Amino acid sequence: MKCQHCEKPATFHITELTEPGGPQVMHLCEEHARHYLSKEQSTPTSLVADHLEKQLKLGQTAEELAELDQQECPVCGITFYEFRNAGRLGCPYDYTVFQKDLEPLLINIHASREHKGKRPTRLAPSADRQAELIQLRREMEEAIEKENYERASEIRDRIRTLESGQSDTSSDL
Repeated sequence: MKCQHCEKPATFHITELTEPGGPQVMHLCEEHARHYLSKEQSTPTSLVADHLEKQLKLGQTAEELAELDQQECPVCGITFYEFRNAGRLGCPYDYTVFQKDLEPLLINIHASREHKGKRPTRLAPSADRQAELIQLRREMEEAIEKENYERASEIRDRIRTLESGQSDTSSDL
């Protein structure tokens, strides 16, 4: 769908509820949405527009967003773009890698940075251990692709050791 004011794709779809004519739907590109939402109005619509503008970070340029989308987790390899599309992170380390960009989102959704709900009764593996397992699985896949099967079997054994809960302190991998 195209913007009502130009030929760019409409990325914002705003429905304004008006009494006499019923709901008014607007399809706007980022530029026209920014202009529409920044209008100085003293109506309830302006309050909603202000709130939307803060939530959607309209001040963020396309270049900044493209740069952010290219950020990648060194452990699991997920990019911020993949997270935005799927709505799921790849590993616990992603919270560290994308912390600056996730904090406003978490505060907006949960009104806090910390979890305050129920926790699982059984002990979950530590984030460091999970990150190590993910990294080892990735290395194993790379070793298989390079047909280095001896290395892949060493990594497989290390993964099994970690998953079984035994503490193996050998660091020859």
